Amino acid sequence: MLLKHNLVRGLPSMSYKDDLLCGAYQKGNQVKNFVSSKNIISTSRPLELLHPDLFGPTRNTSISGKRYELVIVDDYSRWTWVMFLAHKDESFNVFFKFCKRVQNEKRVCFTSIKSDHGGEFKNVNFQLLYEENDIVHNFLTPRTPQQNDVVEGKNKSLQEMARTMLNDNSTPKHF
Repeated sequence: MLLKHNLVRGLPSMSYKDDLLCGAYQKGNQVKNFVSSKNIISTSRPLELLHPDLFGPTRNTSISGKRYELVIVDDYSRWTWVMFLAHKDESFNVFFKFCKRVQNEKRVCFTSIKSDHGGEFKNVNFQLLYEENDIVHNFLTPRTPQQNDVVEGKNKSLQEMARTMLNDNSTPKHF
């Protein structure tokens, strides 16, 4: 547009092909599609429903010794928080701190959580947290990650972005 309308002086003439993708992007997206996006929002305000998921252990440990990622997605805004953990058993403490921080910052309490049947969200500590804060915990059918498409799709996107950035910068595989 700038060249076409002569809006910038000295802009070099170049041919632009919009059907080409950069090599880093192509390499980063070389995985089979897992979840199809539906773009359905089932809530009426931010932080009404959260989708948490813990994935890992990753093949490689981070420099700080983290092997698990706790991903939390807000259903309304699709805002995403990612926290890195060294062990699965840290998930309650990290989630508890996250809840208090977000509720204090936004001055809003979330009322519902939707997660899989992972043991990290299905224990006594989490049950007490839900009861104390009047949070409804909806469990999905076991062994069906397709039902948790919001956070599973976000996990896939995050992994693709990380892979793309690593490939683009020729970073060694151990990162």
